[in-house]
Amino acid sequence: MTTIKENDRFECKVVNIIDNLKQWKGVTVEDVESGGRVYFAKVKADGFNVNIGDSLFIGVKELPYGLEEMSMEVHLYDENDNELDWTMI
Repeated sequence: MTTIKENDRFECKVVNIIDNLKQWKGVTVEDVESGGRVYFAKVKADGFNVNIGDSLFIGVKELPYGLEEMSMEVHLYDENDNELDWTMI
């Protein structure tokens, strides 16, 4: 079994972008290898110049304890390793 480190990044393709009010974007990305999808609800709209089909990256961090049915923190990054949003799955 492969251990995932916090600084590991996985390339994803943007499959959907939703305008949530004027200050946020809802961004759905799909992992290139597994096809798994993750939705990020609060990506700041200011300076977000990404289109459907563009690449972004996710990083995964296992939680030290389960929170209901959630066990991982997933972070969304741009190509410059700037964090755009995070969620729990």
